[in-house]
Amino acid sequence: MSRVVALEEHFYLPDPAGRLSDHAGSLSWLNPVTTARLADLGAARIEDMDANGIDVQVLSASMPGADLLDGRDGVEYAVAVNDRLAAAVSEHPARFGGFAHLPMRSPEAAADELRRSVEQLGLSGAMINGTTSGSFLDQPRFAVLLERAEALEVPLYLHPNLPPAPVADAYYAGLPEPAGQLLATGLFGWHAEVAVHVMRLVLSGTTARYPRLRFIIGHMGEMLPAIIGRADAILARAGAFPGSLLQHVAERVYVTTSGVFTVPPLLAALTTFGADRIMFSVDYPYSDNRDGAAYLRTLPVSPADLAKIAHQNADGLLRLKAQ
Repeated sequence: MSRVVALEEHFYLPDPAGRLSDHAGSLSWLNPVTTARLADLGAARIEDMDANGIDVQVLSASMPGADLLDGRDGVEYAVAVNDRLAAAVSEHPARFGGFAHLPMRSPEAAADELRRSVEQLGLSGAMINGTTSGSFLDQPRFAVLLERAEALEVPLYLHPNLPPAPVADAYYAGLPEPAGQLLATGLFGWHAEVAVHVMRLVLSGTTARYPRLRFIIGHMGEMLPAIIGRADAILARAGAFPGSLLQHVAERVYVTTSGVFTVPPLLAALTTFGADRIMFSVDYPYSDNRDGAAYLRTLPVSPADLAKIAHQNADGLLRLKAQ
């Protein structure tokens, strides 16, 4: 492979203003090793990329962040994160790209910060970390952000977050720890949340209202490749969706491999979305570059499809250029 681009690669910076100090519980899952890797936006990160043949990481702020902050606090936090991200990209333009972090509790400000991040900072879209105060992007107040993203021709990466308290209590409470927390997050809950997010965007008519807006989802499609055929059949029997749900989603959604390094999910994604819609990701540092790179080298696909997955699809969607 002449080039490898990884799309869901995280960083997290200490909050110098202490805006997240009242939300310490949301940070409890960060251990010292992971925190150190998240904080590095320079030599150590690039050394690990080099050791595993990864040319570019498209960086995104790990949750939690501005999604927990109202008003000016959220806006100022997002601006500070994006300025630091843009500085890292500027320092290493051949190695890093970036997705903007947005103050989602203030949708107008989020739309403005997306424009600034794209037009002034050179970022490639935005990552949305889960729900905002329990609401998904199909809610009318987020229309201004969706319109802005479509006009700027940049994608929104739909990423999970810690579940809202009522969801956590109903679905994940009462289990021995850490089983409950794991079920709520990376074991299953995160993937179900993003799948629901996509389905809500489609079934509410939101994606039809913004036909040129593109979304990215990680973790080999967040279970959608395995279930969307059945969903299509159920909607068809009920007359509840015009046309093919599968085609509608496949035209608007890209899938990354982040954190999923086994073949069966890849085959489901390939047969559902096609090689033109799959992009490589590691989910660093929550997954290891070594494991992701080893998986990429053994994918059971043609050389042409491997090039698409390794970099061509990402280069086209995010308008990345090899330097």
